[in-house]
Amino acid sequence: MPASVSNSPESKDLAVAVKTFGEELAADQAGDGSVALSVVVEGKPRDIDPIVRDEIYRIACEALRNAFRHAQAKQIEVELHYDDRKLRLRVLDDGKGIDPKSFTEEGRGGRYGLPGMCERAKLIGGKLTVWSALNSGTELELIVSAVRAYAASSRLRRSWLARKLSASIRTPDL
Repeated sequence: MPASVSNSPESKDLAVAVKTFGEELAADQAGDGSVALSVVVEGKPRDIDPIVRDEIYRIACEALRNAFRHAQAKQIEVELHYDDRKLRLRVLDDGKGIDPKSFTEEGRGGRYGLPGMCERAKLIGGKLTVWSALNSGTELELIVSAVRAYAASSRLRRSWLARKLSASIRTPDL
């Protein structure tokens, strides 16, 4: 299991942490053929709530691990898209795709990668979608609303609530 992104030297830079993990996987498979990995950042990067950032990092790591170990991909691309409404993570590969049976409990054969990613997405209020077909690669997309994803949005929400509560609670003069 990967270390928490908050414990890594690149604690605030999700793209760097994901790229570092992908490069480690690529180095481990150097003898098994070359895999081109790219990490693309779209939009202006923002501070991400630490809990959300860690879960997104773990989802990205699991998707990369699957692409490197099972997909026999030659190209893997990770996209992080920041905008005012959402944060989107996409992991795409040109590998052999996922057997449709793998989406069923019987077909997973004791593996918990996809269900684990779905649980992590749910924990942070995100929506995880996976598209795949045999011999056509795989695309994983995670979307998390800006309100949940960005640290500044969380602080604003808390400060608004704190102001409302402090205005409604009055202590008697002693």
